[in-house]
Amino acid sequence: MKKFNVTKQKGRLDQVLSAAFPEFSRSMIKKLLLDGKILVNGQQEKPRYQVKDGDQVTINEPEVHKLDLVAQDIPLDIVYEDDDVLVVNKPAGMVVHPAPGHPDQTLVNALLYHCPLSKINGTLRPGIVHRIDRDTSGLLMVAKNDHAHHSLAQQLKDKTTSRYYIALVHGIIKEDHGTVNAPLARSPKDRKKQAVVAGGRRAVTHFEVLRRYQNYTLVKCRLETGRTHQIRVHLKYIGHPVAGDPVYGPKKTLAGPGQFLHAAELGFTHPVTKKRLDFKAPLPNYFKKTIDDLDKQSSN
Repeated sequence: MKKFNVTKQKGRLDQVLSAAFPEFSRSMIKKLLLDGKILVNGQQEKPRYQVKDGDQVTINEPEVHKLDLVAQDIPLDIVYEDDDVLVVNKPAGMVVHPAPGHPDQTLVNALLYHCPLSKINGTLRPGIVHRIDRDTSGLLMVAKNDHAHHSLAQQLKDKTTSRYYIALVHGIIKEDHGTVNAPLARSPKDRKKQAVVAGGRRAVTHFEVLRRYQNYTLVKCRLETGRTHQIRVHLKYIGHPVAGDPVYGPKKTLAGPGQFLHAAELGFTHPVTKKRLDFKAPLPNYFKKTIDDLDKQSSN
């Protein structure tokens, strides 16, 4: 149960609650209101109710359905492995860890079948130090024990890891390189999306142009921070959304299993040996074929 005391907020009840509890979508808030799961001063109110100073809102949260995490024999493209860490090349289309709508067949399910994992992130995200989107391919580092997890997480926080992505974007970027420094937060218009929002969390992406085509640009991006959907939102923000992106890109785009975004390079210091480790993963076949086709078109 959540309790919320209204102070100085004005407007519709559903809008005030949406801002106060970003973990709930607007549709979820509306459903909870209509189902009588949200009360104002002990009374059920409609979504359009105008809140007043001093109103007390009580939310009876919906029951969370527990997901059972099971080990599944799913093939893995393992780039490196020892007793402490593992680096895997995730294919586009694979979800990193179980979530509502994706209870199994995830990377975590496959990893659990393969080896023991750290338990710091609890039962649903064991071993997962950082994530990439379902339809993004490429390199992920995984912790096999808690010591390794602490070390890798601290390196991410200290920004001593290196993470480079290859992206194919719409339009022609004129600058040879640049930096997008724009704060990100949940979109106020669509709670399922991220957006550049004043007052959001600091987000910085550096990019370098690798190749220009007639209507597309191939870029290499370096993450300075690691926010949700960061590269995809930042590239859209500068007018060059990632090709194939079903969420942030245009409807008319290149065909593929998802956005043309690949985590191509990953580097970190080994938690035990303290040796610097750097890895590269080639572009997946569909991505490489698209680049080859664009190269041929450019040469004609």
